[in-house]
Amino acid sequence: MHINSTILSGKGILKDLHFLLKDREHVLFITDKNIINLSVTRELIKKVQENTTLVTLVDDIPPEPSHQDVTNLLNKMKVSNADLVIGVGGGSVLDVAKLISVLCVKDSNITLEQLLDGQKPIKRCTSVLIPTTAGTGSEATPNAILAIPEKMTKQGIISPVMLPDYVCLAPELTTSMPKHIAASTGIDALCHLIECFTASISNSVGDNYALIGMEKLFNSLEKSVDDNTDIEAKLNMLWASYCGGAAIAHAGTHLVHAMSYPLGGKYHIPHGVANAILLVPCMEFIRDAVVDKFAQTYDLLPDAVLTLTAEEKSHALVNYFRELVKRLALPSKLQELNISPDHLPYLVDAALDVKRLINNVPKKVTKEDVLSIYKSLF
Repeated sequence: MHINSTILSGKGILKDLHFLLKDREHVLFITDKNIINLSVTRELIKKVQENTTLVTLVDDIPPEPSHQDVTNLLNKMKVSNADLVIGVGGGSVLDVAKLISVLCVKDSNITLEQLLDGQKPIKRCTSVLIPTTAGTGSEATPNAILAIPEKMTKQGIISPVMLPDYVCLAPELTTSMPKHIAASTGIDALCHLIECFTASISNSVGDNYALIGMEKLFNSLEKSVDDNTDIEAKLNMLWASYCGGAAIAHAGTHLVHAMSYPLGGKYHIPHGVANAILLVPCMEFIRDAVVDKFAQTYDLLPDAVLTLTAEEKSHALVNYFRELVKRLALPSKLQELNISPDHLPYLVDAALDVKRLINNVPKKVTKEDVLSIYKSLF
């Protein structure tokens, strides 16, 4: 898949976006209630309003949005056509912005219901995605994930048409993240990178993105979580997250994400937290099928012992993941989230139903395997 987005990055980059606003008649600015209150966001909105004929401001995108949330947004909009969509926020906001870019382009040929049924869009309006968390990589993926409450799961809408024209990586937008958000979104980025690198459909292009992203992440994640003033670490995490999204666009995630979807869809556990819980047991499960790739990943760690054998490195990498989740103070057991073993049958069936991701697992996975992994989390 060809990603042709123009990347703008660095501290202060938001002050240089005026060129995007020239001759725009209607700009849709999409964000959420937290991001709208940041001074840097208010300054950007003011710049847009001063340079555009009409601005529609949407600031109520919820976490883990559902298809009904997007429908409600479309119904509330007084003007349905836009020639520029700006999304500023985490993965939920960016996913909605991507959907709106194809649903609100002039003479749009498609509805949300058709997208959910698998029909593909053919055009979008110009779009700018500005992530405020370093984890989802939504700005680099052709995916938009929506909750489907009636099925207690999530569904991905996938089309390269939704890839943005511009991506803006502004580290100052991530400095207000609470530690637990920075930690869980960072683990989400790690899951994207390591899953794409080890997927059955991995390839050299996706692998390159994954390796670049993991090196940046291993050197910056804990610094970024511990010190909100470390702009270099914040920018490195934004790049790691972007690389994770680009890796998804060329390969795909697998077991961690398949098993985390039901946790988010039914129990509304934040996506990064669900991934953090599943990271270690899923990596333990696939380790023997990807020893060489785990060894290659281990070599990127700041304190890697390069004299270990590939087998030893693969075990050491899993242990590194285990200790990392602990150091970041993220949950490692489902009972910490008030989920009981009574829910195991649902969880197993729902995870196996995410066939798009289960098919990417680098070794055969059975119903008993998935049950065993979930059981290990109690």
